[in-house]
Amino acid sequence: MFKFDWKPFVLSVLALSLLSACDKKNGGDNQAIHSSTEFAVASNASAMPSTTINGPTITINTARGEMIVPENPTDVAVFDMATLDDLQALNVVVKGAPKKVLVPYLQDKLKSVSNVGTLFEPDLEALNALKPQLIIIAVRSAPKYDVLSALAPTIDMSDNGQDLIGDGLKRLDTYGRLFKKEAEAQKLHGDIQNLLNETAQAVKGKGNGLILMVNAGKLSAFGSSSRFGWIHTQVGVPMADSNIPAAPHGQSVSFEYVQKIDPDWIFVLDRTAAIGEEGKTAQAVLDNELIRQSKAWKNGHIIYLSSAAYLAAGGVQQIKTDLTNIKTAFNK
Repeated sequence: MFKFDWKPFVLSVLALSLLSACDKKNGGDNQAIHSSTEFAVASNASAMPSTTINGPTITINTARGEMIVPENPTDVAVFDMATLDDLQALNVVVKGAPKKVLVPYLQDKLKSVSNVGTLFEPDLEALNALKPQLIIIAVRSAPKYDVLSALAPTIDMSDNGQDLIGDGLKRLDTYGRLFKKEAEAQKLHGDIQNLLNETAQAVKGKGNGLILMVNAGKLSAFGSSSRFGWIHTQVGVPMADSNIPAAPHGQSVSFEYVQKIDPDWIFVLDRTAAIGEEGKTAQAVLDNELIRQSKAWKNGHIIYLSSAAYLAAGGVQQIKTDLTNIKTAFNK
């Protein structure tokens, strides 16, 4: 194993901390760091790892191009909740991850891992002690790529947040190859594709929809080009408002706006609850005179997305959970 020399990285850590500070101010809400919906190879990408690899290797597609990494690594550190979701579904052991993960169904997996910092601030000392064979990062942790790749082979599995299910399936297939779990990944892929087809069939001809995020009592609307746009583009729910601009954090809107648009269905993400902050629930915020006048409220057509739709977007269980909830609601 290589020895980690702290000195070359002091300036890098300081500089990259500044880069991530802005993201933390926004609650880790930056979902558009990379722009590859298929983990396409970047024009200046290098397939060579920055650290020495002992043993068999495999070439996989990442957000930064094709990368050569250890095949079926046993000591893996993960800084991405969607990846934790996928690896849990594939029964892959993870040795290190941030312990403060608020996705309920990932809690058991995290009991046995070593704490290696947060999604935004990796603990370099803990990682050096763990000596991972592979580090997996994505959008929230992507700014730390240079520091982490100097510690161990590191892959960036970010996507652009505009093709949640498609990118999620590509990432699942990649992990199946990487960890020699092709059969398991293929079955999960098929299950999700079937569920997507069933959900798309369920929503046909049953009205339009508006996607809202509720955060600290305020509303933001998201369109087809957003991180939640899969509801429109992949599930097939028509947009109640086709003029919502593409914006990483959504378009700030009012209760009057919702009343005016008057959607048939409202899809709600409760960000306050998802990140564990105190405050009114989304249900309480939306329970007001203006929202109660909408067709969606009157018909009981309010669908609450899982907290994982914000924290572990594109993970196996997240996709299954939200598609199932949508299918069930539209089949009533």
